Amino acid sequence: MAYQECINCKNKYDIDEIIYFCKRCGDLLEIKYDYRKIITELNKSNWENAPLSVWRYRDFMPVKDFAKIVSLQEGGTGLHHSRHLSKILGISQLFVKNEGENPTGSFKDRGMTVGVTKAVELGVKSVICASTGNTSASLAAYAARAGLKCIVLIPSGKIAYGKLSQAMIYGANVIQVQGNFDESLEIVLKLSEKYKNIYLLNSINPFRIEGQKSLGFEICDQLNLKTPDRIIVPVGNAGNISAIWKGIKEFRKLGFLEKLPKMTGIQAEGSAPIANAVKNGKDTIIPVDNPETVATAIRIGAPVSWKKALTAIKESNGTAETVSDEEILEAQKLLAQTEGLFVEPASASSIAGLKKLIEKGIIDKDERVVCVTTGHGLKDPDTAVKISKKPIEVKANIEAIEEVLELRKNRSLTILEERS
Repeated sequence: MAYQECINCKNKYDIDEIIYFCKRCGDLLEIKYDYRKIITELNKSNWENAPLSVWRYRDFMPVKDFAKIVSLQEGGTGLHHSRHLSKILGISQLFVKNEGENPTGSFKDRGMTVGVTKAVELGVKSVICASTGNTSASLAAYAARAGLKCIVLIPSGKIAYGKLSQAMIYGANVIQVQGNFDESLEIVLKLSEKYKNIYLLNSINPFRIEGQKSLGFEICDQLNLKTPDRIIVPVGNAGNISAIWKGIKEFRKLGFLEKLPKMTGIQAEGSAPIANAVKNGKDTIIPVDNPETVATAIRIGAPVSWKKALTAIKESNGTAETVSDEEILEAQKLLAQTEGLFVEPASASSIAGLKKLIEKGIIDKDERVVCVTTGHGLKDPDTAVKISKKPIEVKANIEAIEEVLELRKNRSLTILEERS
């Protein structure tokens, strides 16, 4: 029913062949299906009555033996109708798809449940990834759940402790490389090619994308199959925006949707090869040698899935935008203080991008928009503490509290108003 296909030359490979790049042209692979068979399976199943989750869509996934599914109950995250924020930004309908509600606190769990399940099906004993944080946390958790050995390479420099602590406590073999993410990824690629018993689970792996496409399915289901006008996504290694687009297209192909949304990617100014390519009308990217941004989850200068991301943006008539670190942090506070949603800086880039595109007149104020926030704020608590108002220390008595809160002054004013 399913097979692997090169996104460039269309060369095909068996679904169980361990391969990360096309042998003919070296490009990325994606999973393809016989959709007639999927429709047949759907007609026999009761999938639409299953709880919202990644595995609600098991008939859309390249898994043969459902008994081998490795799950932590991922997916089913909230789609929050953000009325306060939409009013502030001057847009009619805004929804925030909060992926920080996943088991390890990020959207990566969607891909890992499918990727690690495939690893179990293939009989491998070890899994590996390069990561700026969230991928390592997720892979380590799912590897532990599956009883697999886990190897994680992280770049030197700032790694958010909320993410690093997860990879460590789940028992992964964490190795810090004296270099950036792109150099770490190059190493894990070489290791997985040299040692066939070590299975690579970065987003290069097309089975990761299959899990992440469920995000697109869920958005449509939560909106009662009324497709949003636009989906805005933070972009780092670029697997997520292309995965969501793949899911949306599959729903359309199966007859569930009448229209398609515009896919809009947001990158930090110091790490924006895809956004720069879109702005300049280019079909290829120029990698950023030394990417820098407070949004560590998207601090990637040479995104592996750039071609898939550019295709998603182009096919959907979407766009891409860059935002500064200041705009990202302001958006993080704004979302928290208007909607009660605490997300990490990279996640807030979608909100910052929305605000900027509205101000530029690129996003129409009548559009129905979904912003994807990819990770929980506790992934990087240090940044949140730095940008927030500091606690006020006082003596342990009620008078001190009243003075700080100016309660006596406010009470006096209230009494005077009542007497007048």
